[in-house]
Amino acid sequence: MPLEHTERSLPSADAETYAAWFACLAEPMRVRLLHAIATTPGSVSVGELAEMVGVRQPTVSHHLRKLADVGFVTLTKVGTSTRVAVNPECCSGLPHAADVVMGVLNTRPCCPTDLPADVTTRAMTDTDLEVVREIYAQGIATGQATFETETPDTEALKNKWISGHRWVAEADGEVVGWAAASTVSTRKVYAGVAETSVYVAEGARGRGVGKALLYRQVTEADAGGLWTLQTSIFPENRASLSLHHQAGFRTVGVRERIAQHHGRWRDIVLLERRQGAGSDTGASTTCGDDARCVTG
Repeated sequence: MPLEHTERSLPSADAETYAAWFACLAEPMRVRLLHAIATTPGSVSVGELAEMVGVRQPTVSHHLRKLADVGFVTLTKVGTSTRVAVNPECCSGLPHAADVVMGVLNTRPCCPTDLPADVTTRAMTDTDLEVVREIYAQGIATGQATFETETPDTEALKNKWISGHRWVAEADGEVVGWAAASTVSTRKVYAGVAETSVYVAEGARGRGVGKALLYRQVTEADAGGLWTLQTSIFPENRASLSLHHQAGFRTVGVRERIAQHHGRWRDIVLLERRQGAGSDTGASTTCGDDARCVTG
């Protein structure tokens, strides 16, 4: 499904911020200095940098102030010396900016806004599990939704999902879709990371059910302490990819020939969404006086 022009356009505020970053690097000496700093473990003194690039210290200091102004580096006074270190957030922030400008990544909204008026969502209950299982079976039958080839029983589904993060959509008094999140690890450090699934009943596809479910899922995840949502989608499932991008997910990468499905190798697109994705779209990230260049 092609995006409207307004969805593809780069916001003017983002363009201005990225232009400031790129303008800072329009001077070759700053590029050399940033590379030297980024490839030096820990921090480095101004004098050491001057020796590394073969220019005088006052010239190095001038360019370092420019790099610090946009947050590429941090300058820390230690006695009479100034120690310079790369801002680690910018190691991902700068490539992210280039990807957004080149259209590799979409700027990320918080969640879908044009929700269908005739679809409601609510918490899933145990009495929903049979119809949820049937909708899951319909998704498996498409061959484009999951590597699963057999539908798990209701008890397995119930035990798989995180309590408080499973939802159903209703239309005309019937359950027509579901969304749920499951843990990715038992380690405490990953307590806020979950893998998500969204399925829509065969007869209800194309009416915004998935959009309503994703809206409920991501907003409840943000409020409920899940800081990262991740999912894997077959690249052929372009409707699902588009829908997840609208909900603030970004493409992390493609895992090629990750597994066989019905006798052939399949790729998957790995996507993730960080908490409060709406504040992390494009250049709404900061790269200024606090020396931060964060992309979520």
